[in-house]
Amino acid sequence: MRSLTAACGLAVAASAMRPARAPMTMGMGNSFGRCFRISTWGESHGGGVGVVVDGCPPRVPLTETPVQFELNRRRPGQSRLTTPRNESDTVEILSGVDKETGVTLGTPIAMLVRNKDQKSNDYDTMAAAYRPSHADATYDAKYGVRAVAGGGRSSARETIGRVAGAAVAREVLRLHSGVEVLGYVQAVQDVRMPEDFDRDSVTLDDVERSMVRCPHAETADAMIDRIDQIRRTGSSIGGVVECVAYNVPAGLGAPVFDKLEAELAKACMSLPASKGFEIGSGFGGTMLDGKAHNDEFYVDADGRTRTRSNRSGGVQGGISNGETIWVRVAFKPTS
Repeated sequence: MRSLTAACGLAVAASAMRPARAPMTMGMGNSFGRCFRISTWGESHGGGVGVVVDGCPPRVPLTETPVQFELNRRRPGQSRLTTPRNESDTVEILSGVDKETGVTLGTPIAMLVRNKDQKSNDYDTMAAAYRPSHADATYDAKYGVRAVAGGGRSSARETIGRVAGAAVAREVLRLHSGVEVLGYVQAVQDVRMPEDFDRDSVTLDDVERSMVRCPHAETADAMIDRIDQIRRTGSSIGGVVECVAYNVPAGLGAPVFDKLEAELAKACMSLPASKGFEIGSGFGGTMLDGKAHNDEFYVDADGRTRTRSNRSGGVQGGISNGETIWVRVAFKPTS
């Protein structure tokens, strides 16, 4: 017993002499997806930003062209309504595609966009003062270090990797399932598209026709007027983006924690400045009674089970039902 006590005493003394272990802080979640997985990387004022796409099937036709098309739509400086920064955001596919045949190899696809229009001096004051409603203070609290210039990983330039990865996903979905995905501005502050707008007939041309990317012409003009009005005061406003997915097959998603709408919510709510997510009738559905909210079933001419309305937003029980999926994401004003 004495020897055991002595041994414990020596162990305590030895541990007291050791230097304190630095607290371990886990890294950020930079990946999304399982079968088809994207991992974004890079800081806004580093050498570049990009993405690694894992799980893309082989023999999918892919070049820089469709990826660059989507990046050009994301690029700032396209109108007086956006930031005036001039960033070309030219993509380079580094791996995963056979350059001679222009098809995917089934191996990880790495894509890089080099940062060009960096003005790190614009952020000198950030080293001493946190920006309101930004991630500066919370990054310092968690990691004890942060990329001062541009906000690093909290910058909206992180979405370049998402857009590039989504461009690959779009090619896969289009090739194998005929799925089409489209997004547009549904609301700016309290200027909203009509609730009875036919979202099942929206095309990319409809969206691109307006600088505010709203497919409803009358609402688009009102949105532009409101944005110009707020800009003249030196402030900003937020809005809502609606996304629709056509021709989605029934059966995607799983019950409980892997519900399709839960996965979509995670993808959307991880976007910078996102503050709310809803699918189908969303929060507005709480204003209806059960009979009014139900989507009545019927069997179409092809023998498929369909719904006459789509308040469910194309998902029931966490699983796609074959109807158009539609979600909305709210974004706060820029700070």
